[in-house]
Amino acid sequence: AMAQYIIYFNQQWVGNHSEEWFASRGPLANAVVDELKAAGAYVFAAGVDEDINAAFSADATSGTLVITDGPVAPAEAYLGGLTIINVADDASAKMWGGKIAEACGWPQEVRRVY
Repeated sequence: AMAQYIIYFNQQWVGNHSEEWFASRGPLANAVVDELKAAGAYVFAAGVDEDINAAFSADATSGTLVITDGPVAPAEAYLGGLTIINVADDASAKMWGGKIAEACGWPQEVRRVY
C-alpha cells in the first residue's frame, strides 16, 4: 500500500544567501521534481508566498465564520514550501526528503499525511 507524505520547510530555515546562490538551486530542485515524476511518486510541489501578511485567515471557532487579512496569529516560523509525495514506506519518504534537502540547500521536515 502506498502512503502520502508532506516534505516541507519553514521560511526561517532557508538562511541568507546571494541571488546567484538561489539561482543555482533552482535547476537542482527542478531535477528532483523531474525524478519524483519519473518514479511515479510526485503528487504536488510548490513554494509559498514569502509575505506572511499576504495570507488571509478563516476562523469559525466563535460559532460565526470570520475571514480576516493576515495570518491567524504571529509566529516565529511559517511555511515556505511543500512537496506531497506518494511512496511505499518511510524509507522512501526519507530518501526523497534527503534529495529535496540537498537540492534546496536547507532542512526539510517529512511527515506522513492521512
